Order: sequence, then structure tokens, then C-alpha cells
Amino acid sequence: MNITRIFSDEKGETHFEIIEIPLVDQGDIGFLSETLEVKKLQFREVSADYDYDFHCAPQKQYIVLLDGGVEIETSLGEKRKFQTGEILLVEDVNGKGHKTKNLELKVRKSLFIYV
Repeated sequence: MNITRIFSDEKGETHFEIIEIPLVDQGDIGFLSETLEVKKLQFREVSADYDYDFHCAPQKQYIVLLDGGVEIETSLGEKRKFQTGEILLVEDVNGKGHKTKNLELKVRKSLFIYV
């Protein structure tokens, strides 16, 4: 399973990186990753016109997009679009941060999983 990591380098610039999460065949119940320790889980809903200028993540966290997509722009101007069901690992807790905006003019729901 692939997820996208968003992180800051030593100069404070934000980047994207694809991380592969290995899955192991567990028979009838499917393929599972190793378990990960998490601190908290938070539900989130943003308005249809959500367009958040440059900001850093408040903590290292996974974001699971439940319904609706986002466009994320790094401090270097690279933009990527993420759709419902995709998972992000956001680690740019310092540096120049990233921009986020809804792809569609509709309320969007997601999960924050603090790690």
C-alpha cells in the first residue's frame, strides 16, 4: 500500500515522497501491515470553500481522506491532487509548510491520526 509523505528538509522546504507500507497475506482476513502505535484520532470536516494558505502541520499525523479530494502545494510550488480514500503522512511540523484546498465545492471529511 502506498501513502504520500509530506515533510520539510533541513532548509525548511516542503516535499512529497511516496512511502510503501508492506502488507502480509493473512488468509481470509486479507493483507495486513504491521501495527503502528498512535496517540489520538480526530474527526474533521471543512467547509466547501476550504482554501488554507501556507501552514505547517500541528503535529506528525496521518490524514485519511473520507470524502472529497484536496490539492496540496509545497513551498517549492509542486502541486499534487489527492482523492477520497488516499492517505497522507504529514510531517512538516516546521519550515515553510504547505497549502491545502478542496478540489470540489463541497464539504469534505477526513480523519487525523496523531503519531
